[in-house]
Formats: sequence, structure tokens, C-alpha cells
Amino acid sequence: MRCVRMQRDQGLGSLVLLLLVGGHVVSGTESSDYSEAEVLPDSFPSAPAEPLPEFLLEPEDAFIVKNRPVQLRCRASPATQIYFKCNGEWVNQNDHVTRESLDQITGLVVREVDISVSRTQVEELFGLEDYWCQCVAWSSAGTTKSNRAYVRIAYLRKNFEQEPLGREVRLEQEVLLQCRPPEGMPAAEVDWLKNEDIIEPSQDHNFLITIDHDLIIKQARLSDTANYTCVARNVVAKRRSSTATLIVYVSGGWSSWTEWSECNARCGRGWQRRTRSCTNPAPLNGGGFCEGTPVQRVTCTTLCPVDGGWTEWAKWSACGTECTHWRSRECQAPPPINGGRHCSGSMMESKNCTEGLCARTLAPGMGVAVYTGLVVALLLSVIMVLCVGVLAYRRRCRHFHGDITDSSSALTAAFHPGNYKPPRQDNPHPLHPSAPPDLTATAGAFRGPLFSLQHGVNDSPHKIPMTTSPLLDPLPSLKIKVYNSSTLSSLELPADMGPIDGEILSLKSVGTVGRERDYHSHTLSREPGLSTSTTLGNLGGRLTIPNTGVSLLVPPSTIPQGKFYEMYLIISKWDKTTLPSEGSQTVLSPVVSCGPSGMLLNRPVVLTLPHCAQLDTPTPDWALTLKTQTHQGAWEEVLTVGEETLSSPCYLQLEEECCHVLMEQLGTYGLVGQSCPPQPACKRLQLALFAPRAPCLSLDYSLRIYCIHDTPHALKEVLDLERSLGGVLLEDPKPLLFKDSYHNLRLSIHDIPHTHWRSKLLAKYQEIPFYHIWSGSQRPLHCTFSLERGSLAVSQLTCKICVRQVEGEGQIFQLHTDIQETLPPHSPLPSGGTCLPSSQVGPYAFRLPDSIRQKICASLDAPSARGCDWRLLARSLGFDRYLNYFATKPSPTGVLLDLWEACNQGDADLVSLATALEEMGKSEVLVVMTTDGDC
Repeated sequence: MRCVRMQRDQGLGSLVLLLLVGGHVVSGTESSDYSEAEVLPDSFPSAPAEPLPEFLLEPEDAFIVKNRPVQLRCRASPATQIYFKCNGEWVNQNDHVTRESLDQITGLVVREVDISVSRTQVEELFGLEDYWCQCVAWSSAGTTKSNRAYVRIAYLRKNFEQEPLGREVRLEQEVLLQCRPPEGMPAAEVDWLKNEDIIEPSQDHNFLITIDHDLIIKQARLSDTANYTCVARNVVAKRRSSTATLIVYVSGGWSSWTEWSECNARCGRGWQRRTRSCTNPAPLNGGGFCEGTPVQRVTCTTLCPVDGGWTEWAKWSACGTECTHWRSRECQAPPPINGGRHCSGSMMESKNCTEGLCARTLAPGMGVAVYTGLVVALLLSVIMVLCVGVLAYRRRCRHFHGDITDSSSALTAAFHPGNYKPPRQDNPHPLHPSAPPDLTATAGAFRGPLFSLQHGVNDSPHKIPMTTSPLLDPLPSLKIKVYNSSTLSSLELPADMGPIDGEILSLKSVGTVGRERDYHSHTLSREPGLSTSTTLGNLGGRLTIPNTGVSLLVPPSTIPQGKFYEMYLIISKWDKTTLPSEGSQTVLSPVVSCGPSGMLLNRPVVLTLPHCAQLDTPTPDWALTLKTQTHQGAWEEVLTVGEETLSSPCYLQLEEECCHVLMEQLGTYGLVGQSCPPQPACKRLQLALFAPRAPCLSLDYSLRIYCIHDTPHALKEVLDLERSLGGVLLEDPKPLLFKDSYHNLRLSIHDIPHTHWRSKLLAKYQEIPFYHIWSGSQRPLHCTFSLERGSLAVSQLTCKICVRQVEGEGQIFQLHTDIQETLPPHSPLPSGGTCLPSSQVGPYAFRLPDSIRQKICASLDAPSARGCDWRLLARSLGFDRYLNYFATKPSPTGVLLDLWEACNQGDADLVSLATALEEMGKSEVLVVMTTDGDC
């Protein structure tokens, strides 16, 4: 018999005793029927006590993401029933999913129940308390309740409570970037990105992320210059803050002072200077420039050398036994000091004191010895003269042997060049900037009539008369030779040969120019827009590189009579030459080579260079220096403007956009400059905007802005580069004055229609470092703005591009273009670029006729007591900055006129020159100009 006590879920509490007898169930009312037959015992045996339910799995907190319901689960053992109660109310039994199993170890029943909670159920709850559920498990021993599990709706707001802000900090400074993520459920987790890479403080200990999600950089490094982004995320979404740009700048530091320069005055009071540069370290990322001056000057005094001078001659001595008397003098008036030259001449002087009446007697036997010695001396003299004559004859024959044809063939056959050796194609040595073209060629043999040998009344006695003299048949001694070398190419012609006929011109053009043209086809033709060459002689000429502002004027009589030189003019490319600037200096002109170097010049030539220095300020703020490059590649100072001395080999005439250099030594030259404190100097720059010329067929589109020197050559270089890249200039370049203030150049794009276009630039602007622009070491400098359109149907682009120097001047480009159309080329003629031919030879190269030039020189070269001479002409033309240079020339007026020709090329007329002469009162020269000239 077994007694079971059951309790209803409804809690009615009625107790029913069931008796199991032989498989029958007997109710309490029927027990009296068996009272007599069978008596119940006082107590019944019971089963072991069952423990309270123990939860093996309790429900956990959950979040409803969007509209997806959550599942809550619990598991207990031993348990006869398990039900969920949510917010104090029992969950319907039909909403439970129950699973029952048996624990293999304990043998107890394990019951597991799941329910589903929807977003609607959670939202329908009113009150301040969150939606919660818990499990209740029953066993025979009683009930057990689980922990409450809260169900919430997950979300993440869009806006950050605090976003990181960009900063500019100095090197090694501590940096704090703050971030407060948006409100969310559950609370958002925060990550920091550096240039889109996750920052891991465990790997880089210089970073620290605080409990408040702030980013701390313990010591800012240059590599920490980047874009930083705060990213917040939870189970619902991920949010990104705006990007904060961190710039780590470095303030400049002075380098050590250089050694003091030599005193610029060789005699008397002068100057010494030393320099330092702001490169220890150089300012970076907008860091402050060094305080103080980069140049120091001190006065210096050099003792002037004093040349020695003779004293007066002393009195003659008494007449001696040799019939002579003496007198002396000393180099003491004054004595040579400080390196002065010693007196030239003899300290003693003697002469006969008896006017030839002194009689000398010879000892016996002395007469024979004297006469014998005279005869022997005479014989030796004759022998020496014969030896010298034989040696001279042999040398002359060897000089004319081998490469010269005989005179009979030279006068009977046609002229043709011979033995021509072309330049080697595998020459490993590139052209040096200051080296002339290699004109090496074997001397050729020439035949044919060279010039008429007619004998006239005024002919030189060296000419050969055209007679039946045996000299013409076979004329064994008449020879012609052409000289060639690796450095100079010249044609030797007799200075007194009279008129030159067509055969001479043919000789020049075939024998010399032909070889030069073959050479330049291998060298200068590689950069046709940066070089020119031509053959010039005594008549002079002009070489011009079109659209660059670079030219070379060779005045008449500069090249000796009878010589012809292949002269060249080359602009060195920036990536193939070392720049002449050093320290705080900046390059202001292109580096130009003219040659051949080492050639003999009778008078100065004029080299014209464009420059980008701003010179219209009332006070001088530039220290300009002309430099030349040696054959070893090093740069040396030629002169500093305003510090010229009598030993200066050049004269430099400055104009607003170019300079003209008078020089007598060809080579490689460049103009550099630096600021003169306290005023900072300014460079003239050009801003050129380029875009793709072809129609845009993709979503990407780019705009390029170049920052170049305001010189014709620099703009021509960029136009050629963009032409090769398929770009086109959108509008005329805009000028910009760039100040020596150590501030960067900042470029930004604005007013982009964001509905159709998007900029790929992460930062708000781009910058070109100050040092890159000021030094000129990187060419060409530019920035690219990359854009992306929303669809291929978008064709119109309108925006503004702002370019300015920080705390300086700026320019704005207003852009409105159709990217689907082929843009027309826009190539303006550079300022200063004229349409002159690349070379002009002879009188055609000069505006002033030679006859007028000679008469002006004859009128003004001689000094005038009233000062109405070449000095007044120099002041009238503005060439009077250093008159001592012209005073050392044989014809100062001629050099001034050469400089006037160079300054007025392309648009030169005689009116300005005639006006200057009229103001000087030179009416006789004006009459000549009116008669012979075309003013």
C-alpha cells in the first residue's frame, strides 16, 4: 500500500487519501466496510525525501535588436513543473516550450523551459521598471525561484556627446583627444583610429585610452601627425565621429655660424660677414622660425699695398782708371710695404767719362789673343744661325705635312670636306653644364678656288700675283689648313686677304657648321625647347631661347677677325644640375650655360636672365648674388649687387623681371638671393590650374595646381609637362607674392555641390612646406584635389579653390566647367617671352647700325670737362650704378650701347636713345642718326 499526497496548482489544499489494495482504489467512505476484516497499521513506510529544485541554467539579460524577439531559457532538477513569471504575472502555459530528461548520474528528472519575448510585449509595459522575467520550479520539497532576467530594447544614438578636435602641438608635447560616445543601450564600446588603423595601446605604449574613452598621446612624435577618429559600437550599430587632424610641428633652430668671409675690400675699409641657417632643426609643419638675423656683418680694414719708388740719382763718381764713372739710387721713396711691388730698373748706372778720348794700352801679346777670340766667336755665331734655320725649316714642314693637300689641286679641283670623323655614340661622359659641345673632328683636306688672287695697287705684298710665274705650277708651298679642337672650333683665315667670296662662306658652312650640327643632333636636340646654337664671327649676333626670356648678345668685334665659333646657350634642367643656393639663399633665375667656355673675347657679351625677385619695394630687401659653376661642379660667387669693386669681373644690370650680365668669361651662371633684415623679401610666384583635357568617363576627377616661379621658363616647363600628361590650362596663371616669413602655402577647395560631388581629401586643406618653395630644390611643386561624382550623368562642376600663404597673400580660382567636353588648349604667351628667332647673325641682330654706333662712341668716349660724355649717357639710360666698370673698358660708350641693345631687344627703337642724346646736347650725333638711322 502506498500513500500519495497531491496538491493542486490552484491551491485548493484538499487532501485525499487513496488506498491501493490489490489494485483497487477505495475511497474514505468505503473504509468502514473493511474495518472489521482488515485493520490499518499505525504508520506507513515513506520514500526518501526529495530535495528542492536547483537551477542548472537561469535566464539571462537580453536585448531586442530591431524587431527580433529574444529567447529566455531556464533548467532545473529535480523539478516536476517549471513556469515563467514576467513582471509579476504568470506566463500562459501554452507559451512555454518544455523539455524533460533524466540525469544519468543522480537519476533525477531535469526539466528545461523556453519562452519568447517580443518587442511589443516590452513596449506595452508601463512604469519606470524595466521588463523582467524569472523562473519558478516545483518539486515535492517545495518551490525555487531564479534570478530576474531583464529584457530591454537596444539602440544607439547618432550624435556624439563630444567629438575630438584637431590640434597643432609641438614635438614631445602631451596631447589629449576627448571623445564622449552617443547614448545607447547597451552602452557603446569605443575604439580609436589613426589614419583608419585601430590604435592598440598594448602595442604602442605612447598611446593611452582612459576609462572615459579619451585618447592620450604621452609624447607627440612627428609620426603622430595624422587623422584621428573615435568609433562607438554596440549590438545595434556603429558610429564614427568627425576626423580630428593632429599636426606635430617643429620649431626651427639656428645652425652654427660659418667662418668670417674675407674682407671685400683689398685696400682700406670694407666688410666681413658670416651666415647661419635655420636648419638645426628646420621648421616643419608650420613651426616657428628662428628668432634673430641669419647674417652678421662687421667692418674690416685692409692695409693698402704701397709700391716702392726710386730716390733721386746720386752725383757721378770721379772718373776711374777704366775711363768710366758711376752713380746710384735707392728704392726708398717710398719703400715697398704691405706687399707692394719693388722698384723696377737698375740701382746703378755707369758711362764713359772722357767722351771717347780715353786711350787704353795693351800689354805685349794681348793684341793677338784679342783678335783670335773675335774670329772664333764669329764662326760660332754663324754655325748657331745655320742650326736654328734648319730646325725651323723642319718644324715648318712637319707642321704642314699629312692633313693638307698640295696647292695645285687646291686651285684646280672642287672643294669637298674629307676625313670626317663623327662623334662617338657611346660616349659615357654627359655634357657638363659649363662645358662646350664636343667638336672633335679630323682636319679635312679642302680643294678648290678659295679666293681671288688679283693683284691691285693697294694689295698687300703678302698676296700672290696671278702671273705665269713658276709659283703657280705646281705651287708646292701654298697650303690651307682648318684647325679643330675639343673645346674650340675656329677657322683661320688671313686677316688681310681682302673680300671673301662665296667659296669662303661655303668653306665655313661645310667645314665647321656641318660638324656642329651633327653634334647637336645628339645632345642639344634632346631638349629642343631649352637650347639653341649658331656659328658667329667678328660681326657678332644674338642667341635666344624662345619663350624663356633667356638670350645672349655677342656685340660686333667680340670675336677676333678671321675666327668663327659655334656658340651655344642651354638652360639646365632642375633635376640634372646642382642648385647654386645654400643656407637661407633662394634660386631666382634659371641656371644657364653659354659657351664655348675658354674662348677669347675682345669685349664683354651680355647674358639676359629672367628672375622672380620682387624689386618694387621702397627699401632694399634683397641681397642678390651672381654665381658661376666651376668645371668640378662647385658654385662660386662672382659678385654681390652693391658690393662691386674694380676686381669684379662682371656688371649686373637689374630690371623688374630680368637682369643683364656683362661678362668676358663664358660658363654656367645663376642668380640667387636672400632677405636683408629687417624687411622680409618676396618672390613672385605663379599659380596654374590644370584639368584633364579629354572627357571624363569615370566617376573620379582631379584638379592640379602648380606653384612655380614667375618666369617665362618656369611656365613653359609646366606647360610641356602637362601636355605630356594630357592636362590643359583652365585659365591664365595668377600671380602670388610669397614672403620670406617661413609660413607654408595652404590650398583648400570650397563650395562643392555635395549633392553630386564628394571630395576625397580627408583634411580640410593641403599645405606645401615653406622650405620647398623658398629653396627651389623641388620642381615643379603642385597639389592634386581628387573628386568623385555621384553618377556618370553628372557633368557640371562648380567650385572655388583658395591658395594663400599662411598670414600672407592669396588667390581664388572660380571654376565652372563641363567635364564631359573636350577642353580647348589654353596656352598664354609667357610674360617676357617674345617671338624673336632663336638666333640672329650679323647686323640683323642689332637695332643700332654700326655707322651710328661708331660715331656715338667717337663723340662720347673722350672725357669732357663739362661732364657731357659717356658718364652722362649712362645716367640718362639708368646704367650708372657702378661706373668704374665701364671706365676700365677701351670704349665705355660701346659697352653702354651693347647693354642698351640687350635691355631693349624685341621692341628696341632709337627714340629713347635719341632722347638721351638730345638731353645731352649732342646735336651732331642726332643729325647722323636722322640721316643714317631709322628713328
